[in-house]
Amino acid sequence: MWKWEYVEKILPKLLEAIPVAAGAALAGFALAVLLGLPIALARRSRNRWLSAPVAAAAEFVRSTPLLVQLFVLVFVLPQSFGIRLSPFWAGVLGLGIHYSTYLSEVYRSGIEAVPKGQWEAAIALNFGKWRTWSRIVLPQSVPPTLPVMGNYLITMFKETPTLSAITVVELLMTAKIAGSASFRYVEAFTLVGLIFLLLSYPSALLVRMLEKRLQRREGRIGSR
Repeated sequence: MWKWEYVEKILPKLLEAIPVAAGAALAGFALAVLLGLPIALARRSRNRWLSAPVAAAAEFVRSTPLLVQLFVLVFVLPQSFGIRLSPFWAGVLGLGIHYSTYLSEVYRSGIEAVPKGQWEAAIALNFGKWRTWSRIVLPQSVPPTLPVMGNYLITMFKETPTLSAITVVELLMTAKIAGSASFRYVEAFTLVGLIFLLLSYPSALLVRMLEKRLQRREGRIGSR
């Protein structure tokens, strides 16, 4: 049976775990954003010695479970290379590397959406590669991808319960601890689900609003 007294008891503990989950998601997302662009550029390179290994590594990361990658960071790195990470930072690194391969595809689609005439104009103006990318390509390719990136940030936040497998005390781990102490799991896991819903759904609405705003902006620019 559902007990509101128990809900009132464990809810503060669950709320205290929100910053851990949010911090891991935000830090992992920042890492994914930083790594995604170099991966996208390397995969577009004409040098096969660069593009082929990067593409193979990205496909491997994207095609293997995040949980396996987290176990590698926590258990394999210390034994094989002597590299020890705290569970939290191992989780951040795992999320960042895993989702950087997805964001690289987002970057790639944005870059390929830049009209061919923009590239030709850069050549006609005798722009170097750095100036072409910094002044023409990236300013046009990144903004349209922001809604997709926002969706990936929400997805990463919902993936943070996976970090409980490497002993990160986030929402799910906190619920497990509370449930194991009282043998009451219904309230604990239900509250975790509601917290994720209350945080993720408004964020999804904001991403949709951003997407519609960008579409209206592109429509105004295109009509000029």
